[in-house]
Amino acid sequence: MSSHPSSYIREDLISLCCRRTMQPRCGNSACHVLMLVLCLSAAEDFDWTKNNHGSFYYGTFPTGFSWGAGGSAYQTEGAWDKDGKGLSIWDVFSHKKGKIQLNDTGDSSCESYYKIKDDISLMKEIRLNHYRFSISWPRIIPTGVKSDHVNGKGIQFYDELIDHLLENHITPIVTLYHWDLPQVLQEKYGGWQNISMVNHFNDFANLCFEKFGDRVKHWITFNNPWSMAVEGYETGEHAPGLKLRGTGAYRAAHHIIKAHAKVWHTYDTQWRAKQKGLVGISLSGDWGEPVDISNQKDIEAAERYVQFYLGWFATPIFHGDYPQVMKDFVGRKSVQQGLGTSRLPVFSSQEKSYIKGTCDFLGIGHFTTRYITQRNDPTGRSSNSYFTDRDLAELVDPRWPDPGSEWLYSVPWGFRRLLNFVKTQYGNPMIYVTENGVSEKMMCTELCDEWRIQYYKDYINEMLKAIRDGVNVKGYTAWSLLDKFEWDEGYSERFGLYYVDFRNKNKPRYPKASVQFYKRIISSNGFPNQREVENWRRKAVEMCSSSNQLLAAEEQRSTAANILRLIHDPLTSHMEMVTEIVVPTVCTLSILISAVLLMFLLRRRN
Repeated sequence: MSSHPSSYIREDLISLCCRRTMQPRCGNSACHVLMLVLCLSAAEDFDWTKNNHGSFYYGTFPTGFSWGAGGSAYQTEGAWDKDGKGLSIWDVFSHKKGKIQLNDTGDSSCESYYKIKDDISLMKEIRLNHYRFSISWPRIIPTGVKSDHVNGKGIQFYDELIDHLLENHITPIVTLYHWDLPQVLQEKYGGWQNISMVNHFNDFANLCFEKFGDRVKHWITFNNPWSMAVEGYETGEHAPGLKLRGTGAYRAAHHIIKAHAKVWHTYDTQWRAKQKGLVGISLSGDWGEPVDISNQKDIEAAERYVQFYLGWFATPIFHGDYPQVMKDFVGRKSVQQGLGTSRLPVFSSQEKSYIKGTCDFLGIGHFTTRYITQRNDPTGRSSNSYFTDRDLAELVDPRWPDPGSEWLYSVPWGFRRLLNFVKTQYGNPMIYVTENGVSEKMMCTELCDEWRIQYYKDYINEMLKAIRDGVNVKGYTAWSLLDKFEWDEGYSERFGLYYVDFRNKNKPRYPKASVQFYKRIISSNGFPNQREVENWRRKAVEMCSSSNQLLAAEEQRSTAANILRLIHDPLTSHMEMVTEIVVPTVCTLSILISAVLLMFLLRRRN
């Protein structure tokens, strides 16, 4: 996953939710308002006024549909300072105390840098068609400046990864930028606040096309630029940690869009004829549903939510300029704040033409949905920010499941609506779902992740319905293959199909129940019938029990070793001892017994 703002408004507002659910079916006038405001044609294949939350469709995906899983360099590779790799902004940011949950870092993470063959064997086990990963810019160009130095060992690592994937009939889908900007570029130029990033990024991308483009045919320029801009340069929750309220996110996004367009044109003019690949971008977007579907202000606020999120990047790429609603709202608020010009930068007519149409396919990352209602935010200079520019409030239904990340509620029906929105807004582009999944946030990890099975089942089914609506979805990427470093949340949240034991230096992987369930979906290319799908779930949970036992046995051995170490080292801090006992990877009775035994032995020694 990528990520999500922690500054979301936390309002259950049950009365508003009830108000919505008690609404009668929308009359013709309200229906017309909804379609008009969303700029959606009255297509026969999708009725925006209906929302059959509980329906399930049994059927299969089109022949050739591609099933995959993904991860990113900083989140999985480890080896942060090995083999000539330069520092990234995340290396520096995560090493600052208090920035990451429990002061975790991605220094070693999953150690995927050393486990290419092991991880590909996991992909083969699930029968993946593709694997999405990112290339670490500072691993192959340590300073970010191509003319300074190209790291041959970094090139070699990605060569081996790509070759091993292809040898195992797994298609590589490669992201050029998944947030790990070389630190030198941040320190020297200010990172994405500076227009010089456009040329530096283009040099990096061109090198990747040169070295890997003979084998890689699917390129993604940026992953979730919304998060890069807002959390990196507005809220400061992510690297580089800048809080440039009201301006930083817009300026960063402006340069990111220009960089994307330049890389697309570079591929188009220099490499496409020879390599015959595709270049796209991966945009994240939650769906925004009006709280009151008969209230025009709520309808407009919901569209504004999606336009300020997904449309911020998609509209320039497909239509040449920012969404009109963004230009209107940011411009008006800027005037009210006494500014001479809008805080939202402007594209020249030449730039609009250059940017428009620079997308061979659109990657969509989607995790959750919000109810949206109109709210007038203050307009003073001290209150200007991306969030207050939107004049809306985000609400959640307290009945929505939320097993993991505080922002991630399971709302499957929003996925189909978002995909149909993309179809109608942007001319039904070729879509690859590049991120979709759910986390758990438990002190005691359970490999029998039935909530993840339910999430995948429901979200993938909504995607199947969207394809039946005519949406041009070509592939799906489960997020993620492995548990990994989750940015400011460290290792406290787990998105993986495979559990990773981060306390073990070898970082062993264990399959969760969702592995077997997802494997069945892939093998059947969908959902054959109710009886068979229910049987998949039952067998998946049965099989995960043996994995649980294996992990529990490993945990017992680890705990026993820790007890012996503590007994032989009475100076070991009590804080370390508490951590070892209170934060187990599996909640087993043996660990509790070991803790009691440890306390008894230590008391006797004293």
